[in-house]
Amino acid sequence: MINKQFAGYSDEEIADAFVLPQKLTKRQQASAALELVKARKKSLGGMSEIDKLTANLLQLKFQLEDYIKSEDFNEEKSFGYFLKEYLHLINKKRNEFAAEIGIHETLLSQLINNHREPANSIIIRLELHSNNAIPAAYWYRVVEKEKEYFIQTNKQLRKNQKKFVKNRLAVSL
Repeated sequence: MINKQFAGYSDEEIADAFVLPQKLTKRQQASAALELVKARKKSLGGMSEIDKLTANLLQLKFQLEDYIKSEDFNEEKSFGYFLKEYLHLINKKRNEFAAEIGIHETLLSQLINNHREPANSIIIRLELHSNNAIPAAYWYRVVEKEKEYFIQTNKQLRKNQKKFVKNRLAVSL
């Protein structure tokens, strides 16, 4: 089976395709890390502000995608967390951003601090503000993930609601 995978490639091409691990000393690791930082700074230095913004938006979009797709709930990665990250990467002050999406700064603060759930209109405005870079569905799914976790784990809510249910079905799945 391995031979079929490499059919059509020369021995040199196969050897070039593999990276053999190198054992680096602590000093060599530090030097390599420093070189990488320098190379990244040089690369970022050549980027325009629009390119940097695009890269940052893509990074946030991928973080949202990864979180939405994951099975795990992370209390720290709330709607407010991602909204705060969005404001940070677009380099906007809260009052400025609130004005741009047509809400009061107090409401924005409540959303960021998870004291209030966003209305669908806010979610749409976020998509529009990002020029569709971050779809409304992503923002919505983060909110839904929070709701799902709350519903699954809130024992007090379940206890309070039991008194309203009569004649429960006699099946168990």
